[in-house]
Amino acid sequence: MASRANHLVLLGHGLLCAAALLCTQLVSPSMAQAPVYQGPATQAAIPSPAAVSNFPVASDARLAGDAKQTRFVLDLDKAVQFRAFTLADPYRVIVDLPQISFQLPAGIGVAGRGLVKAFRYGLIMPGGSRIVFDLTGPAKIAKSYVLEAANGQPPRLVLELEEVDRTNFVQSLAPESRPELRPAIAEANAAVARADSSAAAKPPQAPDKPPQAPDKRPVIVIDPGHGGVDNGTQAGGADVMEKNLVLSFGLALRDRIEKSGKYRVVMTRTDDTFVALADRVKVARSEAAALFISIHADALPRGEGDARGATIYTLSDKATDSDAERLADAENKSDAIAGVNLTDEPTEVADILIDLVQRETKTFSNRFARTLMGEMKNTVRMHKHPLKSAGFRVLKAPDVPSVLVELGYVSNKGDLEHLVSENWRNRTVGSMAQAIDAFLAKRLATAGPGK
Repeated sequence: MASRANHLVLLGHGLLCAAALLCTQLVSPSMAQAPVYQGPATQAAIPSPAAVSNFPVASDARLAGDAKQTRFVLDLDKAVQFRAFTLADPYRVIVDLPQISFQLPAGIGVAGRGLVKAFRYGLIMPGGSRIVFDLTGPAKIAKSYVLEAANGQPPRLVLELEEVDRTNFVQSLAPESRPELRPAIAEANAAVARADSSAAAKPPQAPDKPPQAPDKRPVIVIDPGHGGVDNGTQAGGADVMEKNLVLSFGLALRDRIEKSGKYRVVMTRTDDTFVALADRVKVARSEAAALFISIHADALPRGEGDARGATIYTLSDKATDSDAERLADAENKSDAIAGVNLTDEPTEVADILIDLVQRETKTFSNRFARTLMGEMKNTVRMHKHPLKSAGFRVLKAPDVPSVLVELGYVSNKGDLEHLVSENWRNRTVGSMAQAIDAFLAKRLATAGPGK
């Protein structure tokens, strides 16, 4: 299994590196509109206004036009350079800019007009920002430019969109984004990755520096869900966002686990950053993790009941019930929210999907889920059906035991009070740390040295 995993990692290296460039740190319209709950750890991770005061400021944005032609205007305090391009399935327009301090009025981007259904904005990486437009249908970028300040008007970024049919839209896409070309490009990239990986030589070791002993402690990967433009579920008129709740929880869990010194903890994100689902899985596999834990908080749509309590999910091709299927479908759409180019899966994914049936990994995932439930039920209110399974993409590392924990429902008043409580978080973190310790202690004892 180890040699097969190494082969797959090398095979996908080129594509995964490209996907990593799309990991984004974005602030959505709703995050700009209202204050959010931030635990102590989260406050330290999100930049303060003073930290971004030297960046260009966006003070207003507006849409005009109709379903044939639509114009977007962004008011700035200085002219900037930018790049605009389109993506298909779903139809989107992406505008990449230098890092911007977005100080837009509340509600901007939630409602669309003409060819634009809605738009989101924020950081894509340190030094870079992104605006993502969801389109009502295929459209092309007819014009895009920046106007210098003049006649009492500030510098403005202008984007003019025109309706087109799908054929013309697809032809306007970059080759790597065209749906009919994606499989061939994926295969070509995979071949290049194989050649590059086999030809790469290890850098020579400095003669005056003895090699450091590798850290052989088991690796635990903690994955706070969502982030950046992807808020996850929201409550209290968007005052409370899932991405902030689970980040605070994940950082607290990391700190608790590291205190023992027995494990090395790796976070998929430590701040308000968007991380693509494939890259979350890549972290677990590249670290040869002993355990992968994805942290989330669910919500039911209004009028669909009032579920409550924590739930623990494992991977399955068939969902245990309709709620599990609904949740997996929602979580698996995270990449599209941030404007990631959802190209067809590369060739090696077919092999990975075959490996997913490997009995040992599934057995360990289910065993940890039961151990975790046993510890959590003593301190946390659990869902009436606390163990479920569904096809979550983030759990698809074939050689890493993985679970997704829904801490509760932000749509339930009682659960929400717990989720924003530091005391509740500390007790829950403690029970999860005990479950991790119990599971890994038993697994390492039975696996023997070198495992």
